[in-house]
Amino acid sequence: MRKVFKEVVSVEEARKILLEHYRVEKNIEEVELLNSNGRILAEDIHSPISLPPFDRAVMDGYAVKAEDTFSADESNPVKLRVKGRISAGEWSELEVEKGEAVEVATGAVLPKGANAVVMVEYTRERNGVVEVFKPVTPGENVLFAGGDVMAGEILLRKGKRITRREIAILSACGIGKVRVFKKPRVAVISTGNELAEIGEKLERAKIYDVNSYALCSAIEECGGEAIRIGIVRDDEKEIRSAILKALEIADIILTSGSTSAGFGDIMYRILSEFNPGILVHGIAVKPGKPTIIALHGKKLVFGLPGYPTSAMTIFELLVAPIIREISGLRGEGRRLNAKLAMKVFSEPGRRELLPVNLVSTENGYRAYPVSGSYSGMVSSIHATDGFIEIPEDTLMLEEGEEVEVKLFGEIKPADLVFIGSHCLGVDLILDLMPEFETKIINAGSTAGILAVKRREADIAGIHLLSEDGVYNETFLRYYGIRDAILVKGYLREQGLIIRKGNPKNISGFQDLLREEVRFVNRNKGSGTRVLTDIYLQELAKKLGLSFEELKGRIKGYEIEAKTHDAIAFAVASGRADVGVGIKSVAKIHDLDFIPLKAEEYDFLIPKERLKKDSVRRFIEILKSEEFAEKLNSFEGLKVYERTGEMIKI
Repeated sequence: MRKVFKEVVSVEEARKILLEHYRVEKNIEEVELLNSNGRILAEDIHSPISLPPFDRAVMDGYAVKAEDTFSADESNPVKLRVKGRISAGEWSELEVEKGEAVEVATGAVLPKGANAVVMVEYTRERNGVVEVFKPVTPGENVLFAGGDVMAGEILLRKGKRITRREIAILSACGIGKVRVFKKPRVAVISTGNELAEIGEKLERAKIYDVNSYALCSAIEECGGEAIRIGIVRDDEKEIRSAILKALEIADIILTSGSTSAGFGDIMYRILSEFNPGILVHGIAVKPGKPTIIALHGKKLVFGLPGYPTSAMTIFELLVAPIIREISGLRGEGRRLNAKLAMKVFSEPGRRELLPVNLVSTENGYRAYPVSGSYSGMVSSIHATDGFIEIPEDTLMLEEGEEVEVKLFGEIKPADLVFIGSHCLGVDLILDLMPEFETKIINAGSTAGILAVKRREADIAGIHLLSEDGVYNETFLRYYGIRDAILVKGYLREQGLIIRKGNPKNISGFQDLLREEVRFVNRNKGSGTRVLTDIYLQELAKKLGLSFEELKGRIKGYEIEAKTHDAIAFAVASGRADVGVGIKSVAKIHDLDFIPLKAEEYDFLIPKERLKKDSVRRFIEILKSEEFAEKLNSFEGLKVYERTGEMIKI
């Protein structure tokens, strides 16, 4: 008597049964950087160094004190004594004093005392004196230490797929080995007397094997390692032998064909011999009903239908998610059109390749230019989705203008787009919602507010203090935000982060004016930068100085870090003596902390986005006891009575 299906179940029931008996295990291995292409990172990677590791000239020219050039023009050039020359790769102890200049090559170390480089095109040197025909501003044609990547900054996050972009940034930071998720080994067997190998002459009643090739390709796309066993005839002994061989060398085995009632008795009998054996035989799906799921020890065996469409459908429904999860792959969709999120200026006479980040909106993609990109900045390669080409005769592209983005790799629309200020608390929330793919653009509070206004962000993290002492709400009125909800977040303590033991005896912002004190700043538009400038403006007023004059006296004011972690690492590594950041990060890095203010870190959400599953889940976690316990475990961060409160804007 022929064996009929054991019990036809739904896809959901099949998944449930499968996961009740099979536990997905992720294994980790360390591989050489050159062997990491296509692999998935199993841990966050922090940069061990800053890029560049020294203040660096980005043009051929003369390193100067910018203040010496302010009066220069074509008819009245400024004359400076040339003190020496520095080539790329050469270390020099030369120091530029007032009235002096040092010739530098592109990539050369910026000499002490210099804060700008005059391009060689705007100079003329005679008898040891250089004439400067165009003024420069502080920081012009200079990439300061850490201006590309700050030591301690998260380069790549766990779950990131490694491509040439990631390899570029890792090699630039001297990282030669990475820990990645181990690829599951998946063996593929095609059964059927009618099958012929590709390359053979096709005889009557024969067809070429499709499934093993298609399935092997799909396995590789999902992050697995495919092992093609090949074709096996409809013979019980041959099929059993092939499966036993596959069990020795693979973690998962896929067979196709011989699963339906009748001839399916062969596959059914073989897989019934395993321990615990068959879990499912028959799924209520079209195509793909005669699917078998079996387990032998910790190894899965899927008996897929013989028809290619059926086999691939079931693979996508049941097998692919398991392979992706084991391999750490979250999913990945080479050109697309997008609208610029902001106005872009370009230099005439050359074609510019502008790196951009893409955000999916209801009206298509929006492209965020990656700011501050010198050609030598490796982060312009790895931390972007692609680039746009700006023609040689184009001076400006308008906000909202449609552009074509050439992708660096596959992109997947995020379930949640978070734009705004960086915070450890946000990372904690996202860690508690791994089922959602999140895109984070740490662009600062102001950029987050504008992104919500344009409906490009689902959530913006903001902490802007106005002159009236109110956090966030004053700025929302100023920027004309409508139809949005301000969700009160949590409190975090901002202050001066200093080295353990306070070796420079720093007590407040006035100490930033001391010659021996080096400061590291946050990026423009961030709430921390706004807070810093408020304190510095108060100090300038007290000292009777202009704000611009005060800033010019602070060594390192122009050096920007994109995250609080980067601030802390700059101080811990000795690259800076002090920076403004949150207490929790200072304590993580075992640094001292001088408190300034307990600020309100809140979340701005477009009203209509409250319906999104990812946004609802974000708010749910924010208000949960689990999050409160995790957040409160970090010194300087805590929920309070207003956490989760919603204010209509």
